Amino acid sequence: MNRQHSHEAGAHVADADTGTPYQSTSSQVADLVRANHILYDQGVVDAFGHVSVRHETDSGRFLLARNMAPGTVTKDDIIEFNLEGEPLNAAGRSVYLERFIHSEIYKARPDVMAVVHSHSATVVPFSIVKNSPFQAVCHMAAFIGTRPPVFEIRDFGGDGTDLLVTNQMLGTSLASVLGKGHIVLMRGHGSTVVADTLQKAVYRAVYTEVNARTQAEAMRIGAITPLSEAEVSTATAVIEGQAARAWNLWIKTAEATHAKLTGAQSDRT
Repeated sequence: MNRQHSHEAGAHVADADTGTPYQSTSSQVADLVRANHILYDQGVVDAFGHVSVRHETDSGRFLLARNMAPGTVTKDDIIEFNLEGEPLNAAGRSVYLERFIHSEIYKARPDVMAVVHSHSATVVPFSIVKNSPFQAVCHMAAFIGTRPPVFEIRDFGGDGTDLLVTNQMLGTSLASVLGKGHIVLMRGHGSTVVADTLQKAVYRAVYTEVNARTQAEAMRIGAITPLSEAEVSTATAVIEGQAARAWNLWIKTAEATHAKLTGAQSDRT
C-alpha cells in the first residue's frame, strides 16, 4: 500500500476487489455522521480522531468517514471497509491511516459494534504516567473500570514509530491489549473505546474525557476514592441504559455547531 505517514495526508489506497459494497441504510449512515458531529461538539475530537460502526447487515464490514475532520463529515464522506482495513468504495478518496484500529478490533471482538479513537486532552496525560492511576471515579464513567490497560506501542513496533496504528500488526496488538475491556489508553497518543452500539460508544468517549477531568481535579485536592469493582458493575449496567438521553440532547447541540461550521442549515444527516 502507498501510505503517507501524516495525519493530514491520510492514505490513498486502491479499493479492494471484493465485489460491490452493500448498500448501507440511510439511518445507519446518518447516525455515523451524527456521531462524528457529537464527538466534535463535545470536545472529544478536534481536527483528528475518528468513529466507526460495524455494518448492520454484514459483520465483516464497517463504515468510517474518509480522512477528514469529524466536525465536517457528511453522508457523502462515509466509506465502507472490510476487516483487513481495505476500502471498498473510496473511489480515490483519502482514508484514515489508523483505520486498522477499527478493523482489527472488529476482527477480534465480534461483540463490538462501534469504535471511537480520540486524543482528548485530559486523557492523554494519564496515558504517559507510569503505572497510570486512571480509573472510574464517577458513576457516569463506571465502564472505565478499576484500571484500564495502556497500549505501549514500543512493545510491538519498537522504538522510533510515529505512535500511530498504521498497519494490521499494530492494530492486532492494540486489540490484544484492549482484551475484553471497554477502553484502552494509548501512551502519548490518546484512547480507544468500544461498545455494542454506536450511541453507547459515543457516550463512553465523552464520559472518558469527563472522568479524566474529574479525576485530575480531585487528585489536586487529595487522595481519591475510585469506584469499587462492584460499583463499576452495577453503575455500568444501570447508567448506560440511559445513553439515548444524552445522544438525543447532543444531536441538537451538534447540529447547531455543524451548521455554523459549514455555513448551512443542518439536514439532520
